[in-house]
Amino acid sequence: MLAYLIRRLFAAAVMLVVVVLAVFCIFFVFPKWAGVDIASSFVGKQADPAAVEAVRAKLGLDDPVYSQVWEFFKGIFVGRTYVGGGDVTHCAAPCFGYSFRTEQAVWPVLTDRFPVTLGLALGAAVLWLVFGVAAGVLSALKRGSLWDRGAMVVALAGVSLPIYFTGLLSLAIFAYGLGWINGQYVPVGDSFSGWLGGMLLPWITLAFLYAAMYARITRATMMEVLGEDYIRTARAKGLKEQVVIRKHAMRSTLTPILTMLGMDLGALIGGAILTETTFSLPGLGQKVLDAIKNQDLPFILGVTLITSLAVLIANLVVDILYAVIDPRVRLA
Repeated sequence: MLAYLIRRLFAAAVMLVVVVLAVFCIFFVFPKWAGVDIASSFVGKQADPAAVEAVRAKLGLDDPVYSQVWEFFKGIFVGRTYVGGGDVTHCAAPCFGYSFRTEQAVWPVLTDRFPVTLGLALGAAVLWLVFGVAAGVLSALKRGSLWDRGAMVVALAGVSLPIYFTGLLSLAIFAYGLGWINGQYVPVGDSFSGWLGGMLLPWITLAFLYAAMYARITRATMMEVLGEDYIRTARAKGLKEQVVIRKHAMRSTLTPILTMLGMDLGALIGGAILTETTFSLPGLGQKVLDAIKNQDLPFILGVTLITSLAVLIANLVVDILYAVIDPRVRLA
Protein backbone atom coordinates (compact mmCIF):
# COMPACT_ATOMS: atom_id res chain seq x y z
CA MET A 1 0.00 0.00 0.00
CA LEU A 2 2.85 2.38 0.85
CA ALA A 3 4.54 1.76 -2.50
CA TYR A 4 1.22 2.43 -4.25
CA LEU A 5 0.82 5.75 -2.40
CA ILE A 6 4.40 6.80 -3.22
CA ARG A 7 3.86 6.07 -6.91
CA ARG A 8 0.63 8.07 -6.95
CA LEU A 9 2.18 11.03 -5.10
CA PHE A 10 5.14 11.09 -7.50
CA ALA A 11 2.80 10.96 -10.50
CA ALA A 12 0.72 13.80 -9.01
CA ALA A 13 3.83 15.95 -8.51
CA VAL A 14 4.94 15.39 -12.11
CA MET A 15 1.45 16.17 -13.37
CA LEU A 16 1.38 19.38 -11.30
CA VAL A 17 4.56 20.58 -13.01
CA VAL A 18 3.09 19.71 -16.42
CA VAL A 19 -0.12 21.60 -15.58
CA VAL A 20 1.77 24.74 -14.50
CA LEU A 21 3.84 24.63 -17.70
CA ALA A 22 0.71 24.16 -19.81
CA VAL A 23 -1.05 27.09 -18.12
CA PHE A 24 2.02 29.28 -18.60
CA CYS A 25 2.18 28.44 -22.31
CA ILE A 26 -1.55 29.08 -22.79
CA PHE A 27 -1.41 32.52 -21.20
CA PHE A 28 2.05 33.76 -22.16
CA VAL A 29 3.63 31.80 -25.03
CA PHE A 30 0.82 30.91 -27.44
CA PRO A 31 -0.75 34.42 -27.50
CA LYS A 32 2.67 35.92 -28.27
CA TRP A 33 3.11 33.50 -31.18
CA ALA A 34 -0.33 34.55 -32.44
CA GLY A 35 0.69 38.21 -32.41
CA VAL A 36 -1.36 39.20 -29.32
CA ASP A 37 0.03 41.97 -27.13
CA ILE A 38 -0.07 40.30 -23.69
CA ALA A 39 0.79 43.51 -21.84
CA SER A 40 -2.29 45.21 -23.31
CA SER A 41 -4.39 42.27 -22.13
CA PHE A 42 -3.17 42.85 -18.59
CA VAL A 43 -3.88 46.58 -18.42
CA GLY A 44 -6.65 47.01 -21.02
CA LYS A 45 -6.68 47.93 -24.68
CA GLN A 46 -7.40 51.59 -23.95
CA ALA A 47 -4.50 51.97 -21.53
CA ASP A 48 -1.78 54.55 -21.95
CA PRO A 49 1.19 53.24 -24.02
CA ALA A 50 3.53 54.10 -21.17
CA ALA A 51 1.48 51.88 -18.82
CA VAL A 52 1.60 49.04 -21.33
CA GLU A 53 5.38 49.33 -21.63
CA ALA A 54 5.70 49.41 -17.84
CA VAL A 55 3.71 46.19 -17.49
CA ARG A 56 5.72 44.56 -20.29
CA ALA A 57 8.91 45.41 -18.41
CA LYS A 58 7.48 44.25 -15.06
CA LEU A 59 6.39 40.88 -16.43
CA GLY A 60 9.60 40.41 -18.39
CA LEU A 61 7.65 39.63 -21.56
CA ASP A 62 10.68 40.44 -23.72
CA ASP A 63 12.90 37.99 -21.80
CA PRO A 64 13.64 34.49 -23.13
CA VAL A 65 10.90 31.91 -22.53
CA TYR A 66 13.02 29.84 -20.13
CA SER A 67 13.61 32.94 -17.99
CA GLN A 68 9.88 33.71 -17.91
CA VAL A 69 9.08 30.11 -16.94
CA TRP A 70 11.60 30.23 -14.11
CA GLU A 71 10.19 33.49 -12.75
CA PHE A 72 6.68 32.06 -12.99
CA PHE A 73 7.62 28.93 -10.99
CA LYS A 74 9.66 30.89 -8.49
CA GLY A 75 6.77 33.27 -7.88
CA ILE A 76 4.48 30.40 -6.90
CA PHE A 77 6.88 29.08 -4.25
CA VAL A 78 8.86 32.09 -2.96
CA GLY A 79 7.00 35.13 -4.27
CA ARG A 80 7.85 37.61 -6.99
CA THR A 81 8.80 41.25 -7.33
CA TYR A 82 7.68 43.16 -10.41
CA VAL A 83 10.08 45.96 -11.33
CA GLY A 84 9.53 48.31 -14.27
CA GLY A 85 9.12 51.96 -15.12
CA GLY A 86 10.56 53.04 -11.77
CA ASP A 87 7.76 51.20 -9.92
CA VAL A 88 8.25 48.15 -7.70
CA THR A 89 5.38 45.75 -6.88
CA HIS A 90 5.85 42.76 -4.60
CA CYS A 91 3.63 39.69 -4.81
CA ALA A 92 4.05 37.43 -1.77
CA ALA A 93 4.23 33.65 -2.09
CA PRO A 94 2.30 31.86 -3.36
CA CYS A 95 2.13 34.37 -6.19
CA PHE A 96 -0.47 33.22 -8.71
CA GLY A 97 -0.32 36.54 -10.52
CA TYR A 98 -0.93 40.21 -9.92
CA SER A 99 -3.78 42.24 -11.36
CA PHE A 100 -2.50 45.60 -12.52
CA ARG A 101 -6.09 46.72 -13.13
CA THR A 102 -7.30 46.27 -9.54
CA GLU A 103 -3.81 46.65 -8.01
CA GLN A 104 -4.33 43.38 -6.13
CA ALA A 105 -2.46 40.12 -5.88
CA VAL A 106 -4.60 37.23 -7.13
CA TRP A 107 -3.93 34.78 -4.27
CA PRO A 108 -5.62 36.77 -1.43
CA VAL A 109 -8.74 37.18 -3.56
CA LEU A 110 -8.76 33.45 -4.31
CA THR A 111 -8.38 32.49 -0.66
CA ASP A 112 -11.14 34.91 0.32
CA ARG A 113 -13.65 33.38 -2.11
CA PHE A 114 -12.42 29.78 -2.15
CA PRO A 115 -14.15 28.69 1.13
CA VAL A 116 -17.56 29.60 -0.33
CA THR A 117 -17.03 27.48 -3.44
CA LEU A 118 -15.45 24.65 -1.41
CA GLY A 119 -18.42 24.59 0.97
CA LEU A 120 -20.83 24.56 -1.97
CA ALA A 121 -18.99 21.71 -3.71
CA LEU A 122 -18.50 19.50 -0.65
CA GLY A 123 -22.03 19.97 0.68
CA ALA A 124 -23.60 19.20 -2.68
CA ALA A 125 -21.26 16.23 -3.19
CA VAL A 126 -22.40 14.62 0.07
CA LEU A 127 -26.05 15.00 -0.92
CA TRP A 128 -25.70 13.70 -4.46
CA LEU A 129 -23.56 10.75 -3.39
CA VAL A 130 -25.91 9.64 -0.64
CA PHE A 131 -29.18 10.07 -2.52
CA GLY A 132 -27.90 9.32 -6.03
CA VAL A 133 -26.11 6.09 -5.17
CA ALA A 134 -28.90 4.93 -2.84
CA ALA A 135 -31.56 5.57 -5.49
CA GLY A 136 -29.49 3.79 -8.15
CA VAL A 137 -28.90 0.72 -5.97
CA LEU A 138 -32.56 0.43 -5.01
CA SER A 139 -33.61 0.80 -8.64
CA ALA A 140 -31.23 -1.98 -9.68
CA LEU A 141 -32.47 -4.28 -6.91
CA LYS A 142 -36.11 -3.53 -7.75
CA ARG A 143 -35.77 -3.49 -11.51
CA GLY A 144 -39.06 -2.83 -13.31
CA SER A 145 -40.89 -1.84 -10.12
CA LEU A 146 -42.84 1.35 -9.53
CA TRP A 147 -39.89 2.71 -7.52
CA ASP A 148 -37.48 1.98 -10.38
CA ARG A 149 -39.61 3.76 -12.96
CA GLY A 150 -40.38 6.71 -10.70
CA ALA A 151 -36.72 7.18 -9.70
CA MET A 152 -35.55 7.10 -13.31
CA VAL A 153 -38.21 9.65 -14.33
CA VAL A 154 -37.00 11.97 -11.57
CA ALA A 155 -33.40 11.33 -12.63
CA LEU A 156 -34.24 12.18 -16.23
CA ALA A 157 -35.84 15.43 -15.07
CA GLY A 158 -32.77 16.25 -12.98
CA VAL A 159 -30.44 15.75 -15.94
CA SER A 160 -32.67 17.70 -18.33
CA LEU A 161 -33.54 20.77 -16.24
CA PRO A 162 -30.83 23.48 -16.15
CA ILE A 163 -29.49 24.68 -12.82
CA TYR A 164 -30.67 28.26 -13.23
CA PHE A 165 -34.25 27.01 -13.75
CA THR A 166 -34.35 24.69 -10.73
CA GLY A 167 -32.45 27.25 -8.65
CA LEU A 168 -34.83 30.13 -9.39
CA LEU A 169 -37.82 27.82 -8.94
CA SER A 170 -36.61 26.63 -5.54
CA LEU A 171 -35.94 30.23 -4.47
CA ALA A 172 -39.42 31.31 -5.56
CA ILE A 173 -41.14 28.47 -3.70
CA PHE A 174 -39.13 27.78 -0.55
CA ALA A 175 -37.43 31.13 0.14
CA TYR A 176 -39.74 33.86 -1.15
CA GLY A 177 -43.07 31.99 -1.22
CA LEU A 178 -43.15 29.73 1.85
CA GLY A 179 -40.31 31.42 3.71
CA TRP A 180 -38.98 28.08 4.99
CA ILE A 181 -35.36 28.70 3.98
CA ASN A 182 -33.21 31.81 4.01
CA GLY A 183 -32.32 32.63 0.42
CA GLN A 184 -29.47 35.01 1.32
CA TYR A 185 -25.86 33.99 1.89
CA VAL A 186 -24.52 34.59 5.40
CA PRO A 187 -20.81 34.06 6.23
CA VAL A 188 -20.30 31.07 8.51
CA GLY A 189 -18.36 33.26 10.96
CA ASP A 190 -21.38 35.51 11.45
CA SER A 191 -23.98 32.81 12.01
CA PHE A 192 -23.70 29.07 11.44
CA SER A 193 -27.47 28.60 11.27
CA GLY A 194 -27.75 31.52 8.85
CA TRP A 195 -24.94 30.08 6.71
CA LEU A 196 -26.62 26.68 6.72
CA GLY A 197 -29.95 28.20 5.71
CA GLY A 198 -28.33 30.18 2.92
CA MET A 199 -26.41 27.18 1.55
CA LEU A 200 -29.20 24.59 1.75
CA LEU A 201 -30.96 25.57 -1.48
CA PRO A 202 -27.72 25.82 -3.52
CA TRP A 203 -26.70 22.40 -2.21
CA ILE A 204 -30.04 20.83 -3.12
CA THR A 205 -30.15 22.51 -6.54
CA LEU A 206 -26.62 21.43 -7.47
CA ALA A 207 -27.04 17.97 -5.94
CA PHE A 208 -30.29 17.39 -7.85
CA LEU A 209 -28.45 17.60 -11.17
CA TYR A 210 -25.56 15.33 -10.17
CA ALA A 211 -27.65 12.88 -8.10
CA ALA A 212 -29.73 12.21 -11.20
CA MET A 213 -26.64 11.28 -13.22
CA TYR A 214 -25.18 9.20 -10.40
CA ALA A 215 -28.47 7.34 -9.92
CA ARG A 216 -28.62 6.33 -13.58
CA ILE A 217 -24.98 5.20 -13.70
CA THR A 218 -25.23 3.38 -10.36
CA ARG A 219 -28.33 1.53 -11.54
CA ALA A 220 -26.70 0.43 -14.81
CA THR A 221 -23.45 -0.61 -13.12
CA MET A 222 -25.19 -2.46 -10.29
CA MET A 223 -27.38 -4.40 -12.73
CA GLU A 224 -24.27 -5.44 -14.68
CA VAL A 225 -22.39 -6.46 -11.52
CA LEU A 226 -25.31 -8.51 -10.19
CA GLY A 227 -25.07 -10.69 -13.31
CA GLU A 228 -21.38 -11.56 -12.76
CA ASP A 229 -20.25 -15.08 -11.94
CA TYR A 230 -18.71 -14.20 -8.56
CA ILE A 231 -22.06 -12.79 -7.39
CA ARG A 232 -23.79 -16.04 -8.31
CA THR A 233 -21.02 -17.95 -6.53
CA ALA A 234 -21.45 -15.84 -3.38
CA ARG A 235 -25.17 -16.53 -3.38
CA ALA A 236 -24.60 -20.25 -4.01
CA LYS A 237 -22.32 -20.40 -0.95
CA GLY A 238 -25.32 -19.36 1.15
CA LEU A 239 -24.33 -15.79 1.97
CA LYS A 240 -27.11 -13.45 2.96
CA GLU A 241 -28.31 -11.10 0.24
CA GLN A 242 -27.32 -8.06 2.30
CA VAL A 243 -23.76 -9.39 2.58
CA VAL A 244 -23.60 -10.13 -1.15
CA ILE A 245 -24.74 -6.60 -2.00
CA ARG A 246 -22.66 -4.76 0.60
CA LYS A 247 -19.35 -6.65 0.45
CA HIS A 248 -19.27 -7.90 -3.13
CA ALA A 249 -21.54 -5.94 -5.49
CA MET A 250 -21.08 -2.47 -3.99
CA ARG A 251 -17.28 -2.52 -4.26
CA SER A 252 -17.33 -3.04 -8.01
CA THR A 253 -20.22 -0.61 -8.41
CA LEU A 254 -18.41 2.22 -6.60
CA THR A 255 -15.35 2.17 -8.89
CA PRO A 256 -16.90 4.18 -11.78
CA ILE A 257 -18.73 6.35 -9.23
CA LEU A 258 -15.41 7.36 -7.66
CA THR A 259 -14.01 8.17 -11.09
CA MET A 260 -16.91 10.52 -11.75
CA LEU A 261 -16.64 12.04 -8.28
CA GLY A 262 -12.99 12.96 -8.79
CA MET A 263 -13.70 14.83 -12.01
CA ASP A 264 -16.96 16.45 -10.89
CA LEU A 265 -15.73 17.57 -7.49
CA GLY A 266 -12.52 18.99 -8.92
CA ALA A 267 -14.43 20.95 -11.54
CA LEU A 268 -16.89 22.28 -8.95
CA ILE A 269 -14.11 23.50 -6.67
CA GLY A 270 -12.89 25.50 -9.64
CA GLY A 271 -16.14 27.43 -9.48
CA ALA A 272 -19.77 26.41 -9.89
CA ILE A 273 -20.54 29.49 -11.96
CA LEU A 274 -24.25 28.97 -12.67
CA THR A 275 -25.14 27.99 -9.11
CA GLU A 276 -23.17 30.83 -7.53
CA THR A 277 -24.65 33.35 -9.96
CA THR A 278 -28.21 32.13 -9.39
CA PHE A 279 -27.93 32.33 -5.59
CA SER A 280 -25.56 35.35 -5.49
CA LEU A 281 -22.85 33.42 -3.64
CA PRO A 282 -19.53 35.30 -3.35
CA GLY A 283 -17.44 32.38 -4.61
CA LEU A 284 -14.91 31.79 -7.35
CA GLY A 285 -17.55 31.32 -10.03
CA GLN A 286 -18.99 34.80 -9.52
CA LYS A 287 -15.52 36.33 -9.54
CA VAL A 288 -14.60 34.49 -12.75
CA LEU A 289 -17.57 36.08 -14.51
CA ASP A 290 -16.48 39.52 -13.32
CA ALA A 291 -12.90 38.84 -14.45
CA ILE A 292 -14.05 37.74 -17.91
CA LYS A 293 -16.21 40.85 -18.30
CA ASN A 294 -13.34 43.12 -17.23
CA GLN A 295 -10.72 41.06 -19.15
CA ASP A 296 -8.77 40.63 -15.91
CA LEU A 297 -6.29 38.10 -17.29
CA PRO A 298 -4.20 37.51 -14.12
CA PHE A 299 -7.24 36.44 -12.12
CA ILE A 300 -8.43 34.12 -14.90
CA LEU A 301 -4.93 32.60 -14.89
CA GLY A 302 -5.05 32.14 -11.10
CA VAL A 303 -8.45 30.43 -11.19
CA THR A 304 -7.21 28.16 -13.98
CA LEU A 305 -4.31 27.05 -11.80
CA ILE A 306 -6.55 26.53 -8.77
CA THR A 307 -9.04 24.53 -10.84
CA SER A 308 -6.29 22.34 -12.26
CA LEU A 309 -4.86 21.79 -8.81
CA ALA A 310 -8.30 20.90 -7.44
CA VAL A 311 -8.89 18.33 -10.18
CA LEU A 312 -5.41 16.87 -9.56
CA ILE A 313 -5.96 16.55 -5.80
CA ALA A 314 -9.45 15.11 -6.26
CA ASN A 315 -8.14 12.46 -8.63
CA LEU A 316 -5.28 11.65 -6.25
CA VAL A 317 -7.80 11.07 -3.46
CA VAL A 318 -9.85 8.90 -5.81
CA ASP A 319 -6.78 6.80 -6.67
CA ILE A 320 -6.20 6.20 -2.96
CA LEU A 321 -9.86 5.28 -2.44
CA TYR A 322 -9.58 2.80 -5.31
CA ALA A 323 -6.97 0.89 -3.32
CA VAL A 324 -9.16 0.96 -0.21
CA ILE A 325 -12.26 -0.32 -2.01
CA ASP A 326 -10.63 -2.80 -4.40
CA PRO A 327 -7.38 -4.53 -3.23
CA ARG A 328 -6.70 -5.63 -6.82
CA VAL A 329 -5.67 -2.04 -7.60
CA ARG A 330 -2.78 -2.27 -5.14
CA LEU A 331 -1.51 -5.45 -6.75
CA ALA A 332 -1.72 -3.90 -10.21
